[in-house]
Amino acid sequence: MKRMVFGALSGAVLTFALGLILAPGARAAAPAIDAGALYVQHCQTCHGVGRLGGMGPALLPENLHRTGRKKALAVIADGRTATQMPPFKTVLRKDQIAALRDFIFTPPAVRPTWDMDKIKASYVLHNDPAGLPPHPVYKGDPLNLFTVVEAGDHHVTILDGDTFTPLWRFPSRFALHGGAKYSPDGRFVYLGSRDGWVSMYDLYNLKPVAEIRAGINMRNIAVSADGRYVLAGNYLPHSLVLLNAKNLRPIKEIKVEDAHGVTSRVSAVYTAPPRHSFIVALKDIPEIWEISYEDHPRPVAKGMIHSYEKGMLEGAFDTGKFPIRRIKLASILDDFFFDQGYDTVVGASRNGKGGQVINLNVGLKIADIDLPGMPHLGSGITFTYKGRPVMATPHLKDGVVSVIDMTTWKTIKRIKTLGPGFFMRGHKNSPYAWVDVFFGPNRDAMQVIDTRTLKIVKTLRPAPGKTSAHVEFDRSGAHALVSIWDTNGAIVVYDAKTFKEVKRIPMKKPVGKYNVYNKITYSRGTSH
Repeated sequence: MKRMVFGALSGAVLTFALGLILAPGARAAAPAIDAGALYVQHCQTCHGVGRLGGMGPALLPENLHRTGRKKALAVIADGRTATQMPPFKTVLRKDQIAALRDFIFTPPAVRPTWDMDKIKASYVLHNDPAGLPPHPVYKGDPLNLFTVVEAGDHHVTILDGDTFTPLWRFPSRFALHGGAKYSPDGRFVYLGSRDGWVSMYDLYNLKPVAEIRAGINMRNIAVSADGRYVLAGNYLPHSLVLLNAKNLRPIKEIKVEDAHGVTSRVSAVYTAPPRHSFIVALKDIPEIWEISYEDHPRPVAKGMIHSYEKGMLEGAFDTGKFPIRRIKLASILDDFFFDQGYDTVVGASRNGKGGQVINLNVGLKIADIDLPGMPHLGSGITFTYKGRPVMATPHLKDGVVSVIDMTTWKTIKRIKTLGPGFFMRGHKNSPYAWVDVFFGPNRDAMQVIDTRTLKIVKTLRPAPGKTSAHVEFDRSGAHALVSIWDTNGAIVVYDAKTFKEVKRIPMKKPVGKYNVYNKITYSRGTSH
């Protein structure tokens, strides 16, 4: 497997040191810097023609927003630790560094494309899964493994959830995003990167299986509940790519556009197990798509309204294999939360004007929700409070957790926290929900909410001064694992009943960890 541990600018000026050194003391007016020519001469080998990526990541504005313009200057000047990006501050002038930075943050004159021919050409088969033994090579529960994404040096660790011992650590593609997704039996894990790569690994044999580049800038992936398909959603190009989950070979590319030809980025893709379909959230047009992956999709699902039968827009279909049902919305939604039965989806927009509930069976909005600010619905959980199903979500701008009655869709309570949060987790075997304080001066705090009283009962500070985030429970709910988001970070294991620390495992900025059992059973306490 090719090593992919470059930073956002890793290798971008990898060979600049071979030239471009001015004579000492030269003060004559220099010609304008042709950053494009410099890229072709010195960067294209690693980062590809048209900045589309190769051994190094794509150097396009869509792929660099997390790095930012200011940080990009520092990366070129100082390099990046644990990557092949060297420092160039003693080789390049400041204006050369700035010119290169400006070039990679400038959109190309012609929008880059990534079609099926390029997708197929990128395919790499490392190990044919048909030839690998169908049983684990280690002792322990294969359903209690954790996939831990370490962003500090672009690696992934497979952690034994019984002994909290690392079993396997391997280099990953750049900027993994959207969490780990698993095959229904828990044997295979699928990872998606910002650069469009989808990677597949065998957790029984601890080996890579296959990789394919589905896009230039990808949001996330989803695995069908029947284990046959992987769907990748792209920012660039505006497309969905369907893959065979057995080996990642491509099946179909779907252009994302509305009835008038207006194209859209994909915000996220999800699988809806009871519906035998994928749900697709769109960034630029007010629609939700539902794509059936049944071999013989039923013409009318439970309570579904068809546009060609009723003259309505809320259930419009494209026919054929993998039919697309287009559900019209009043506004564009950026973040989503599903009920456990996948009958309803709660969506919110980034404008902070609240949320809305859409019934997927009839394709209509059935309620508005009072969700001010910017709720992080993708991290929401469900539990039972006083005999009623409720959802709870942190907010990215406000120090509160909103608790919503899922029968009336009314706010039951807003629980004040020490600051805005990003991730929230619970477990069916635990009466507690854990939420981080991801932003602000209390970012080192982790707060525990008693779901029976809706009160905060414990505040932990696993590493004072360092960000604590992304709780995940083990299979049984007996332990809660917390990430220390630092280059010299750790996974901190807590007893989920006593809140006492059990173990601390050093890791390189472990941004997320995903328990196999909780994910494949679609546990109400974890993200789907």
